[in-house]
Amino acid sequence: MASLIKTTAIAAAMRKCPFLSNETLSFAMNSRSMSTFAKKCPVMSKLMTKGVVTLPTASKVKVESSDETASALTTLNAPTQLEEARPLPPNYDALLKEKIDTKKQDSTYRTFRVLSRTAEKKPYAMARITPLDDEDVSVWCSNDYLGMSSHPTVTEAVIGTINRHGVGAGGTRSIAGTSHYHVELEDTLAKLHGKESALAFTSCYVANDTTLQTLGKVLNAEIYSDQGNHASMITGINNSRMPKFVFRHNDLDHLRELLREGDPKRMKIVAFESVYSMTGTMSPIEEMCDLAHEYGAITFVDEVHAVGLYGYHGAGLAEERGVAHKMDIVSGTLGKAYGLVGGYIASTGMLVDVIRSYGSGLIFTTSIPPSTAAGAVASINVLAQEEGRELRRTHRAAYTLLREKLLEAGLPVMKCPSHIVPVHIGDALKAKLCMEMLLNKHKIYVQAINYPTVPRGSELLRFVATPFHTPQMMDYLITALDDVWNALDLTRSIQY
Repeated sequence: MASLIKTTAIAAAMRKCPFLSNETLSFAMNSRSMSTFAKKCPVMSKLMTKGVVTLPTASKVKVESSDETASALTTLNAPTQLEEARPLPPNYDALLKEKIDTKKQDSTYRTFRVLSRTAEKKPYAMARITPLDDEDVSVWCSNDYLGMSSHPTVTEAVIGTINRHGVGAGGTRSIAGTSHYHVELEDTLAKLHGKESALAFTSCYVANDTTLQTLGKVLNAEIYSDQGNHASMITGINNSRMPKFVFRHNDLDHLRELLREGDPKRMKIVAFESVYSMTGTMSPIEEMCDLAHEYGAITFVDEVHAVGLYGYHGAGLAEERGVAHKMDIVSGTLGKAYGLVGGYIASTGMLVDVIRSYGSGLIFTTSIPPSTAAGAVASINVLAQEEGRELRRTHRAAYTLLREKLLEAGLPVMKCPSHIVPVHIGDALKAKLCMEMLLNKHKIYVQAINYPTVPRGSELLRFVATPFHTPQMMDYLITALDDVWNALDLTRSIQY
């Protein structure tokens, strides 16, 4: 304790001193010339006069206890009672309340359903349906598409790394936050996509935002964006403050028209997704890339809802179609089919180095934990091998069967070729009531999707069948949906 008092007193005095505030504590404690500096300082010289601090030319410092020393230590003591938080000014609160009331009135207010997924009982979770009890519910909307979040190889990699290195990264990528697990992950991702280099981010939202924002600025480029692109891509494009052109969803003719009208002297980026997360549509990747390259543009392709699920090695839809080499930049996530959290890009070494060097979304945030990186490598490797291919075959059979059963039941299934099975409702309030009835009455959880995720009037239920959803579960779902559709008098047709 005596040592702590000495150290704290000297540190407190040094902070007040214009001569010593930039020096280290060890300098103050051990320097032979300390007294020479101290005598020039009105604060330290006063303390020396009082005998509180004596600074001989020898290397030791003598500190005596005093009222000032005790005062310096008060910052170490916890307050006996927390102060009441300051309320916002009334006009601020009123405006914020008005915004929330608007969301509630148009049925787009979002609530977070508390679920505890059961690792050994996929696809079930524990949900608090009544105030007193948690109940088993079947989950039909999880993005843990293949159940890799609880795969034993993945969990063992995560737990083993935590036991060796702890749970946090310890810093940003450039300040103590890069481990050999991060390096191995990026090497694995680059190899998976056949690119020179890859870069891991805290999420794919951050990866998309940072990459498009940074690249747009560095290249002074025009950016051409599919109308259906994810919010992360839109945000990145807007943050770049570069000229933006939005083409109709998957419309090659419209994209060509816009490219033809662009500035021939400016660089160009064409940004689109391979699989669109809400409608389940797929893009014409090869044709889109060829058209972009014809006009001297580079392509940015978001494969978030495709990595792990498509392709021989699980590298995505472009790998499955044999056109991965045509994508200039690919982004993906570790948080869906791979079962963890985080995002990434893969491209040429030079392009990745530019994002690494200029991208604020990477530079100024703590990196993903080593355990996440280790788990991601394990998951990628599993899904790249035969076990992964078998999971993908089972997954494909499950979502194909679910779509067929929904169509046979006369439910308004939206046309799409992917693993996402959207069922149209077209009304925000009815979509919310449908979700609540399925959960409360039938113990089925599927999230209603409304504005701004989809346009108003396009509200839907987004179903995902995993390898763990059985035909019997699907039959029970169909019965429940039929009950809800009748009770709410929902339409069974879709107007395209």
